[in-house]
Amino acid sequence: MLAIYPFLDRSENTETLSGLPWQIEMLPDGSTQVFGLNIGVSTLSDALDVLGSDMELAIIAASDEAGSLEMYYGHYRAGLLSGKLVLQTRADDKKIKRWRDNAVASEYMASGQAKKYILLPADLTRVLEETIIGLTFIPVANLDEEIILARFGEPVQRIESAGVTHYLYPAKGLDIARHDDAKEVLQYVSPAAFQQLTSPF
Repeated sequence: MLAIYPFLDRSENTETLSGLPWQIEMLPDGSTQVFGLNIGVSTLSDALDVLGSDMELAIIAASDEAGSLEMYYGHYRAGLLSGKLVLQTRADDKKIKRWRDNAVASEYMASGQAKKYILLPADLTRVLEETIIGLTFIPVANLDEEIILARFGEPVQRIESAGVTHYLYPAKGLDIARHDDAKEVLQYVSPAAFQQLTSPF
């Protein structure tokens, strides 16, 4: 029970917190706000203001791709709830290539399949202007179906594939992937871009 307590507890102390993964606000313009960030509108600079500076900012790229600009919070916390939070941006390949070429260092990720490029400090002003188009949250606590339904509601659709059950919430721009033998993954995008989450299925 301790592992899932932050998701099931409904005490006033928990309910008055902000920045929880099920607190998804649907805005009049059709976008959503989660973790204090407006997907498709907020920038990486906004994320620093909301989430703090305890993060890593880098380009992540496999050998056969341009890569993507990501901001990574390895110790995101809202009250008792903690996990890893990754912010994705819409930076185009031209910008990515320039920032990679300027990188002060690079190193292989733990998987050995991709490299992390450490950005040149002089590039950070422009990098922080990039817009956030998606967020990925990996909670420390395990989620079972009871927790998912209690906190996020009934999904519009469930899709099962290769030991993973996807709970799809198109109006919220959310896909919850519950794994049989790995950590759960929550992916958030603008509702208008939800199809990009389901295209691999």
